[in-house]
Amino acid sequence: MTAQKTLRERIFRDNILLAPGIFDAFGAMMAERAGFEALYLSGASIAYTKLGRPDIGLITAEELANVVGTIRERTGLPLIVDADTGFGNALNVQRTVKILERNGASAIQIEDQSLPKRCGHLKGKTLISPEEMNGKIRAALDARRDDNTIIIARTDAIAVEGYESALDRAHGYIEAGADVLFVEAFESNEQINHAISTLDKKIPQLVNMVEGGQTPLMPADKLERLGFSIVIFPGALVRVIAHAADQYFRFLKSNGSTIDYQNNMFDFNELNVLLGTDNMLELGKKYEGGGEI
Repeated sequence: MTAQKTLRERIFRDNILLAPGIFDAFGAMMAERAGFEALYLSGASIAYTKLGRPDIGLITAEELANVVGTIRERTGLPLIVDADTGFGNALNVQRTVKILERNGASAIQIEDQSLPKRCGHLKGKTLISPEEMNGKIRAALDARRDDNTIIIARTDAIAVEGYESALDRAHGYIEAGADVLFVEAFESNEQINHAISTLDKKIPQLVNMVEGGQTPLMPADKLERLGFSIVIFPGALVRVIAHAADQYFRFLKSNGSTIDYQNNMFDFNELNVLLGTDNMLELGKKYEGGGEI
């Protein structure tokens, strides 16, 4: 079964799908090791780690596609890919979908912000018209080669036009054919409860948990009881790494050594076990010797 089909079947089960945010193959490997069923490739996290910059639309489609490809090489888990605005108009969306699907995306998320876009939990967002977004959704659906590749439609309208407008847009995106709906940056528990009860139950809904963001944090089991099908934690890994790195660099600067910090890390051998180094080297020897694999 393909990763696309696996994901499509999974999101229609009663239990919620918890997808941690990652930004590279190493994070994908670690998440799979922890037992997660699917991964969320966060555009924000790529910007944070690849560029050391905020999520303000600096990552290109080609850079994103390259990351998708390296992750797919390392894991067969379903991969939900944050494709921002699709990197342009409807024709750009089609090219983006084709490239990401070819490189291994199982689901592709498109949002209704205008360029330059920014993180959904930052102020100052602007939107394209609902009609233009509907066209982008249809363009994405037409561009996919596999009907099991999921197209996720995200609206950022709550912070720009208000909650009621976000619901109107959401209904329109469902009619345009989106496979999954994502209303970004709920501002209260009341909005969360109302949206999940108002929008079409036939289409799975995704909710975003951002530590320190606009949306109240809820555990996955509560979100499941409300009716959400997918919950993502897109930037949590970067925040964890940033906190750990800050502590580590301060310690190293003060002590000039990692001798007393080793309990806070995998050592050389432990990391190589995680990476499967011995297996890779053994495989290389078989090829070098010209023997059968």
